Amino acid sequence: VSTQSTGKREGLVRALDDTKKEQCNVQGRLRVSKVSGNFHISPGKSFQQSNAHVHDLKLLQQFPLNLTHTIHRLSFGEFVPTQVNPLDNHTFVATELNTMRQYFTQIVPMRYNKINSEVVLSNQYSVTYHHKHIDLNKAARGEQSGLPGMFVTYEISPLMVEVSENRRSFTHFLTGVCAIVGGVFTVAGIIDSFVYNSYRAFQKKLELGKVN
Repeated sequence: VSTQSTGKREGLVRALDDTKKEQCNVQGRLRVSKVSGNFHISPGKSFQQSNAHVHDLKLLQQFPLNLTHTIHRLSFGEFVPTQVNPLDNHTFVATELNTMRQYFTQIVPMRYNKINSEVVLSNQYSVTYHHKHIDLNKAARGEQSGLPGMFVTYEISPLMVEVSENRRSFTHFLTGVCAIVGGVFTVAGIIDSFVYNSYRAFQKKLELGKVN
């Protein structure tokens, strides 16, 4: 029995050591109200205490959190062609364990009018970020606020941006072609004039005997 118990403990220790090298891939959608707020990804079981949202961080005492992560895509609203989100493919490398990474986003509503008259309501956003180390002992005593994890805070702007797709008319295309052709002829005329004047000057010097 003692040998079996020891073997189980060793197996559990090996399993826990293996989990230290594991990584998580999180994806999904959140439906939120159109007011300022935040969402976060943090370790430990969450629960409500005194009208506050808290996490059980006992496991972090034994297994500290490495918060190194890559945000492959973070958007607010429907997909819009050619839109580039500032946090897409963003990588944060944690230099300390038990780090709190905060992203502060400013969301601007957007109305995208497609060329086929379809309307897409989405959002653009700008972002600033900050991180700090969380000392679990100080946090437990109330000497430090926050908890390890990734936090995204968002504020919604009262303004709206409107983007419309437009197809260039044939006259616009024709004007562009004429401008290109005119530019080519102008450059060709300058080059021709330079070559001609240089040749004439050389001919005059040759006639005067100044050129051997």
